[in-house]
Amino acid sequence: MNRRMRMAEGFIAADWGTTNRRAYWIDGEGRCAGEFEDSRGALSIPSGGFPEAVAEIRNRLGDKPLLLAGMIGSNRGWIEAPYVPCPAGVDDLASALVWADEETAIVPGVCDSQRADVMRGEEVQVLGAVAGKLIPSDCLVCHPGTHTKWVEVIGGRISTFRTVMTGELFNLLKEQSVLSDLLSFPVELGDAFDAGVRHGLELDDLQAELFSVRARVLLGNAPREQAASYTSGLLVGGGVRIGLAMAPRPRVFVMGRPELTRLYAAALTRAGHQPVELDGEQCFLAGIQQIAERIA
Repeated sequence: MNRRMRMAEGFIAADWGTTNRRAYWIDGEGRCAGEFEDSRGALSIPSGGFPEAVAEIRNRLGDKPLLLAGMIGSNRGWIEAPYVPCPAGVDDLASALVWADEETAIVPGVCDSQRADVMRGEEVQVLGAVAGKLIPSDCLVCHPGTHTKWVEVIGGRISTFRTVMTGELFNLLKEQSVLSDLLSFPVELGDAFDAGVRHGLELDDLQAELFSVRARVLLGNAPREQAASYTSGLLVGGGVRIGLAMAPRPRVFVMGRPELTRLYAAALTRAGHQPVELDGEQCFLAGIQQIAERIA
């Protein structure tokens, strides 16, 4: 039986990121018939441990063909899948799959050589949203996360993009900076977050303003409980300013986990734009099925 026929009977898709992985069993009707998520991200797997980690997925969801996307295909993952250059569409991803064996394929990432930028995993969601008609063929997409992606889609393909290290910077400040004791509080939408967003949108003084977060608390000018929300808003607002400058459009499609999309939607609204929130899981499943259908 050839690969196409095997995929048509059902397959397992895994969105394997840096810190976690999500796997889905897609049946022959294209429905998600089972799934799981854990913290076995690519960076948590020891050298030589990927075959065992891949076997775990099949042990949990069945002995089926497997499509892997995300950091699993990076130089810090299992088998490196070379980047597809922009502009990139679903056909480009499908034709550049790297096969670990007859039953296991890795989806390549996308690169923008002019900007010296790369992505892995987000491309499946963005192109899946195009295929599923969740976004128009010409639009601006924001994919928030550890490394937030701002993606310009033209003609249904990823034309260009820019990465902003918003989430990673917040985590580093929370874990290893003079602000760490203040950033342990939860980030919430409200006046403090909105004030941070306004500052980030309007002013380009991030390094100085971050120090002021602590100084205002020490001087009694701001409650410590609001420091995390303000700092998050500051970073998100600055990231939104960068993304909108890249490709200004009135509507922006914000794709990913709801707890993150709502923060960016609030910031985009403050910036005078119209955010449309999309579930990243739905987009991923649409994209990975498009790739599976193109396997020869």
